[in-house]
Amino acid sequence: MVAGVLAGSSLTDLLAAVPAAARPGTQALAFESLRRLGAAQAVQALVAPKAPPREVSALLLTAIALLWPRQRELYADHTLVDQAVHAARQRTPAAAGFINAVLRRFLRERQALVAAAESTPQGAFNHPPWWIERLQQDWPAQWQALLAEANRHPPMTLRVNARRTTAAAYAERVAGQVIGEHALVLDTPLPVHELPGFAEGEVSVQDAAAQRAAPLLIEGGLPPGARVLDACAAPGGKTAHLLELAELDVLALDADAQRLARVQENLDRLHLKATLRAADARRPGTWWDGRPFDAILLDAPCSASGVVRRHPDIRWLRRPQDIATLARLQAQMLDALWPLLAPGGRLLYATCSVFKAEGQAQIDAFLQRLGAGEAWLDPASPGHLLPLPDNVREGRVPSADGFFYALLHKEPHR
Repeated sequence: MVAGVLAGSSLTDLLAAVPAAARPGTQALAFESLRRLGAAQAVQALVAPKAPPREVSALLLTAIALLWPRQRELYADHTLVDQAVHAARQRTPAAAGFINAVLRRFLRERQALVAAAESTPQGAFNHPPWWIERLQQDWPAQWQALLAEANRHPPMTLRVNARRTTAAAYAERVAGQVIGEHALVLDTPLPVHELPGFAEGEVSVQDAAAQRAAPLLIEGGLPPGARVLDACAAPGGKTAHLLELAELDVLALDADAQRLARVQENLDRLHLKATLRAADARRPGTWWDGRPFDAILLDAPCSASGVVRRHPDIRWLRRPQDIATLARLQAQMLDALWPLLAPGGRLLYATCSVFKAEGQAQIDAFLQRLGAGEAWLDPASPGHLLPLPDNVREGRVPSADGFFYALLHKEPHR
């Protein structure tokens, strides 16, 4: 898994190819390794200046990350070294001696090597230097807390189906903390198949920040039967949430037909219906029937910098130039979809990013392009939701992912 991420592959895609029985353990080890990868790379550079082959490097980095000092030891040192050498003998026999020597040196000199690694930004914060610099620029008072939070294990948050029950009622069946009428955080994460009523459509897994989208779009303005576009729908969590909360005519659009199939699977499990279409939201001429939408949800493609604690591979897969590329894509989508909105309609722009280029800066630029009298920003718009435990201001949920939301209204005369 680590070798695949270093080669540029998504951990989600890599894990999908792992046999089901081995997947939970593989994921746990990969997550732990990727959350310490920056520090492990710094140590590897010190003890093995000549970079070993990728597969050998990945095994070494994984072992160093798992041997890193922490409050609760994951494995006995000798056991981990023994198993790393055993794995090397199976996969890369010629490197077994090298792996053994490097790991034993790390254990002998661990205190000094850890101190040296953590004297560098990448080693201290386990993120690429460019990522750290961008957070310093965007959030000068919070950047260190954001980086620390990104390396913590996220909570497992559930959304109960509003058509079936409430969070308070569901909490009587599981151990968890109610954080909203339809949201709760589990005290101990569970496999989805062990969640009561999951297969029957009573509950879904969705972070508290992501659960803000549907209520923001619906509340105080959408009548039953309103025509709604979910422009980047996959995997379907927000599509389903919209339909759980109101009777709507929803078109779920996504450019990836394979991912759109997951939307249908989610809707089937929850006993909900929407129209699904595989198409590029930037090209309405290929899919739009000419009828305006009362509301549009644009959960735009983004860096996913706000959900990196759930997907620790993201920080190692992204490149500095990706942010500008994604910002251009987001702007194209906004420009293409706004004309499809009926006068007096509403558009909710969302990204799971903490980078301002994909949030407030994007919306500021869009409103400038529209000009005066075209649109107004709803004061209920949360703006940037930072994934910090002390972020408990009005309408913000602690321990939630990082998101940006802007609710725009089209002037009725337009």
